[in-house]
Amino acid sequence: MDSVTRTLGDICDEVGGIIRTGPFGTQLHRTDYQDEGTPVVMPKDIVDGKISTKSIARVGQNHVNRLSQHKLEEGDIVFGRRGEIGSHALVTKREFGWLCGTGCLRISLGHSVLYPPFLHYYLSQPKVVNWIRNHAIGATMPNLNTKIIRSIPVTYPSIEIQQKIAGVVSPYDDLVENNTQRIRILEDMAQTLYREWFINFRFPGHENAKMTESESGIIPSEWETKSITEVSYFRFIKENISRFNGQKEYFATANIVGTEIVKPGILYEFENKPSRAKKQPLTYSVWFARMKETYKVLGFTEANENLARYSILSSGFAGFQSKKEHFGFLYNLVKSKEFHELKDTYCTGATQMALTNDGLSRISIVLPPEDLIARYSKTANPIIDQCLILRTANTNLRQTRDLLIPPIFSGEIEVNELDINIPSD
Repeated sequence: MDSVTRTLGDICDEVGGIIRTGPFGTQLHRTDYQDEGTPVVMPKDIVDGKISTKSIARVGQNHVNRLSQHKLEEGDIVFGRRGEIGSHALVTKREFGWLCGTGCLRISLGHSVLYPPFLHYYLSQPKVVNWIRNHAIGATMPNLNTKIIRSIPVTYPSIEIQQKIAGVVSPYDDLVENNTQRIRILEDMAQTLYREWFINFRFPGHENAKMTESESGIIPSEWETKSITEVSYFRFIKENISRFNGQKEYFATANIVGTEIVKPGILYEFENKPSRAKKQPLTYSVWFARMKETYKVLGFTEANENLARYSILSSGFAGFQSKKEHFGFLYNLVKSKEFHELKDTYCTGATQMALTNDGLSRISIVLPPEDLIARYSKTANPIIDQCLILRTANTNLRQTRDLLIPPIFSGEIEVNELDINIPSD
């Protein structure tokens, strides 16, 4: 495979491309953001090579017009300037016209020299990511700038071979995206039913229920308000592992986006020594990030018990365990926006606000009768299991993709003679 090596800056100059930082903070303020409008891509929105809209900021058309030089086009690549150095996303048709936000860098080189999906996967190689990290500036908070991005060396073959290489790797991302969409639909089903029964109080038999005043407002008279740590159906999990002989995968909150593990953890070999983290996921347990304004939730059932058995979690998580017949309720309670709003209310701390155990004990929930919890969980549990199975499939697909990228780009796997459909422009 004949290839040439050039810097991104050289290629950018040849094709009349763009390598530019997003708007400065003085150009785009937090007060400019609104609930509706054009999305603005920030470093936090770059997840596993894609742009997540889960908590994306938006601005009105007047700001889009004012910052038109920062509008994204299909095939662009957006880098986060700070945070997780090397993290980037390929801009798709969906994100056309969105804004490159503060804290990001935009690469726009067309497709005459570099096929955008090829460049995206090229920049995902561990050796390239390490190169970028080593050239980042700043000791405490490493940053990227346009000079560093322009200096990145790129080794590339002909456009046709670039398209073939991308054609080998991209199906893994397509499968992950399909699974993610299925997870979203399934979780919306379970959460919608949860909200209907336990937030709006339109549960089976609600027509005959008497309502009464409580500290949480008007609730059905047979229900009660309790601290979540005092509910007998849920067991608050403290440090439940001190010594372990073998290997476990350590997950911090940074490994999680939403309800999914998107980044591999750190493997630790323990020889009957105290572990770095002392929180062992258990079957039918739910864990959430303690940090304020951070939505990260992990659930464990028999569907992913192997992951639970060989994992440990950082102190940034808090967790509860229940019996199977109560799990669906517990999981969707912890996932609900009402729970996270309460969590944020009781977060404390000077540098980073987070929920302490004392703060957790202050969270009061409206607790329905056990038979209603069990009835809901009987419906929700199979949905949650299917989601966990799909998440495990996504983890395996990501791992396979990441293992495949280095040998393909090094030429160890020859793609020149593979029968791959090349996308048309």
